[in-house]
Amino acid sequence: MKGFKNLINIKKIGWVMAFLLATVTQAIAAEKLRVGVSVPAADHGWTAGLLWWANKSAEELGAQYQDAEFFVVAANSGTKQVADVEDLMVKGINALVILPHNPATLQRVISEAYESGIYTVVVDRELETPTQHVFLAGDNAGMGEAAAKYMAEALKGKGNIVVLEGMPIPINDQRVDAFEAEMAKHKRINILDSQPADWNPQKALSVMENMLRKHQKIDAVWAGDDDMLKAAMKAIEESGRTDIHLVVGGGGSKEVIKRVKNGDPIVRATVTYPPSMVASGIALAVHGARGEKLGNMYHGVPSRVVLAADLITAENAEAFYQPAAAY
Repeated sequence: MKGFKNLINIKKIGWVMAFLLATVTQAIAAEKLRVGVSVPAADHGWTAGLLWWANKSAEELGAQYQDAEFFVVAANSGTKQVADVEDLMVKGINALVILPHNPATLQRVISEAYESGIYTVVVDRELETPTQHVFLAGDNAGMGEAAAKYMAEALKGKGNIVVLEGMPIPINDQRVDAFEAEMAKHKRINILDSQPADWNPQKALSVMENMLRKHQKIDAVWAGDDDMLKAAMKAIEESGRTDIHLVVGGGGSKEVIKRVKNGDPIVRATVTYPPSMVASGIALAVHGARGEKLGNMYHGVPSRVVLAADLITAENAEAFYQPAAAY
């Protein structure tokens, strides 16, 4: 009988130990920083670069912060991205970094995450109703302005230009408005045509082909994205046209930077809009969720960060060229 009681006591001790172990495990999990990263699917070069940088950052920061866990997901639509964010919230994330597929579609679920106490960093595409701790983006207006200034100077203040625009969302408007405002200062530069190509290479190819048929004399092309620039160059080369002597892009893809670096006679410049911004967003989320300061700053993580739009020409292209990157 005594042996039987001892057996019961051992079993009780086992149950208690199991309970304590589970409690400790849950406590450790609760202390772990869980960062969810949601980006659009890699359907063209820039978004492929975005996903590459997101995974690279998650891997590097995961090695640096042993108590942090990262979940990177990519969605091919706004609806899918909403579901992805909901799944991340179920996983118990306490920080969210998101580049919205479409800000209007994602507004509700991002607001829910933010209001539930999840440290939220929105990248690139701003929400109509800001509900985040940090908004980080490239300088869209600066990108359009830098491209226009370079083109106006290269054209010596006169010539015919066509423009390939991105998707009809605010960041595209900011780029195009700034470009047009700068070009308006040069009365002998004519913007013959400006059409949306949605940052999509296939659509950009079709739009550029139509522009070539429509306009007999084009001096220069501004493509508000390097993927569209490559499509525009394909259309120009296949057409046999020799009147176009300048094409300027945006984004800073490695292929375009390489052309600029190697002294391409037509592709002579692009402007940075780096997909690596998502990596900076992830780093900000880690610091912000921990309540840490950045470097020697006397304050916490800034609530709004705008990355500079750098003009890349043959003179400085080497500094921006990253052959290992996906974009």
